[in-house]
Amino acid sequence: MTKAVRWLLPHPALTVLLAITWSLLQNSLSAGMVVFGIILGIVIPIATARWWPDRPKSFRTWPMLRYCVLVIWDILVANVQVAWIVLTKPNSKMQPKWVVIPLELRSPEAISILASTITLTPGTVSADLSDAGHCLLVHALDAEDANAVRDEIKDRYERRLLEIFQ
Repeated sequence: MTKAVRWLLPHPALTVLLAITWSLLQNSLSAGMVVFGIILGIVIPIATARWWPDRPKSFRTWPMLRYCVLVIWDILVANVQVAWIVLTKPNSKMQPKWVVIPLELRSPEAISILASTITLTPGTVSADLSDAGHCLLVHALDAEDANAVRDEIKDRYERRLLEIFQ
């Protein structure tokens, strides 16, 4: 029974997410569209399962939801900060920095989420990942201390992702 369920639902969270997304994209909520969303939520993960051979073995949902709230908050705050910098600081006083972040994360999914988080947050951009995947190169728009940027990213984001992808 377990093998059949794993075959039918190779990515249960993705199944739920696809079904909800499909239902929300419709102009009106009807039983037919919800059922079709569930069908899509089952078929798409089955069709793409072969490209996910090394999916994470464990994933903690509640810490991930808290992480998403944190990232949304940080994006909002960073938008205001970057707007303030752009409007009030002359280019000659900007202090752009390249920051190398040594990674404790090893899961490709977790590293992708970290790099995406950094890029989504205004004022920072993930520029490169080392060949071995042990370091991430980040550009900060305006930072006095590269080490402070590195420590903030490691403490604020990487530490939480380590908890999520234990």
